[in-house]
Amino acid sequence: QVQLVESGGGLVQAGGSLRLSCAASGSIFSINFVGWYRQSVGKQRELVAGITSSGSTRYADSVKGRFTISRDSAKNTVYLQMNSLKPEDTDVYYCSVPSLNWWGQGTRVTVSS
Repeated sequence: QVQLVESGGGLVQAGGSLRLSCAASGSIFSINFVGWYRQSVGKQRELVAGITSSGSTRYADSVKGRFTISRDSAKNTVYLQMNSLKPEDTDVYYCSVPSLNWWGQGTRVTVSS
């Protein structure tokens, strides 16, 4: 099983930016879909952004135009660039290969108003 390790979370003011990284212990880019999800206590897990093996991307409506998912195949890493952050983006963000039920440990993002 490939291990997924997220990093880059933290505390930022509204309007600020963060870049999350998801480093995989092995190659994951031949896998169809890799996604960033977010979830906090009492809330349903939400797909924030995803990227397919062909490079196609998809985004939740709430983050379109603000977040960008990308990947570096040489580094086996997926990134989530988050701009114009809002307090409602506060959550724990997880990297996942959902088809194989691979999940990272999560990284917390807190956006202050």
